[in-house]
Amino acid sequence: MPMYLEAGLWGLLGGGAQVLGALIAWSVRVPDGVIAAVSGLSALLGYVALGSAPPEVIAVITAVAAGAILTMIADTMIPEAFETTRTWTGLITTIGFLVAFAIERA
Repeated sequence: MPMYLEAGLWGLLGGGAQVLGALIAWSVRVPDGVIAAVSGLSALLGYVALGSAPPEVIAVITAVAAGAILTMIADTMIPEAFETTRTWTGLITTIGFLVAFAIERA
């Protein structure tokens, strides 16, 4: 079993999930067409729900998404940093990005 699946399995087990359910979820292959359809419907739903949202709401949603992407990049692409700081890696990377952005804008 790949390491990322094994680590996720242990995380699920710690949260009380059933082993069989976790293994079935990892072994079922979802067709690409289904993923594309669900993604398209989700985009349509987001457009309908937030199409007339004020710019401040869109800015908050975009900022949260950007922070999540920076955290994901830090945790997956910088394994040495993750080994050292664990849960703080994403936050440190995001703060570093914000400082660099603020310096560039100043």
